[in-house]
Amino acid sequence: MSNEQQLSLFGDSNFNSNDQKELIPTNAKIPIPPGTYANMTELAQHCNQCHRCGLGETRTHAVISRGSIKAPIMIVGEAPGQTEDETGLPFVGKAGQLLEKILVSVNLDTQKDIFICNICKCRPPGNRVPTTEEMEACKPYLFEQIRLVDPKIILLAGATAVKGLTGDKRGITKIRGQWMEWEGRLYMPIFHPSYLLRNQSREVGSPKWLTWQDIQAVRAKFDEIQKNY
Repeated sequence: MSNEQQLSLFGDSNFNSNDQKELIPTNAKIPIPPGTYANMTELAQHCNQCHRCGLGETRTHAVISRGSIKAPIMIVGEAPGQTEDETGLPFVGKAGQLLEKILVSVNLDTQKDIFICNICKCRPPGNRVPTTEEMEACKPYLFEQIRLVDPKIILLAGATAVKGLTGDKRGITKIRGQWMEWEGRLYMPIFHPSYLLRNQSREVGSPKWLTWQDIQAVRAKFDEIQKNY
C-alpha cells in the first residue's frame, strides 16, 4: 500500500469506505469493521486474496468454513493443516474425522447444527502454531463470521483457539468443559481432536473420557436453548 493510500485512510474526503474495504486483504493495519461483509462468499473472496500476514505467501487455499451458515453451534480451531490447505475445507483430516464422530455421538449434524472454522484461515508452514501477529491479522475475519452466523454456542478447540479469540492464556486442561461468556455469547473450551488422537485411552479421567462429558454438556445446553426459541 502506497503512502498516499495510507494517508488517505486518515481523513481524505476523496477516499471512501469502498476504497478502504478493497485494501483490507493488503495490510493488517486496515480495520474490518462489523458489517463489512454481506455474506460468507464475499468474506471468502477477501480471504483467498489476503496478505494481511505472511501466511498468504505459502497457502494453497484459504480455509474459510464448512457446515451451516445458520448453525446454533460454532466450532473454532486454530489453523488449517495440510489436508485442509489442499481441500480448502476445515477439519477434514484425521482430527476432523474424529470431530465428526464426536458430534455424531450426540446427534449433532455438521450440515445443520454446526459451523466450523479456524482463527487463522491459512496453514502455517509445517503445521506450526500460528503466531500472535498472524492470529491478530486474521481474527477480524472470524469476528465477521461470528456476526454472520450468530451462533448461540461457540466451542473453542484447543488452547490456541481460546487464546486467539478471548485472550485467555490458561492451559486447556484447566478450563476445558467450563461454560464461560464472551461478548454476550456462551463458549466452552474443549480439547482439540488432534490432542485426542495422541491420547487414545478411554479410561475415566482421560482426555477422551473428559471430551465425552463435555460434548454431552454441549448437547444438553443446545437442547435447553432450542426450547427457548
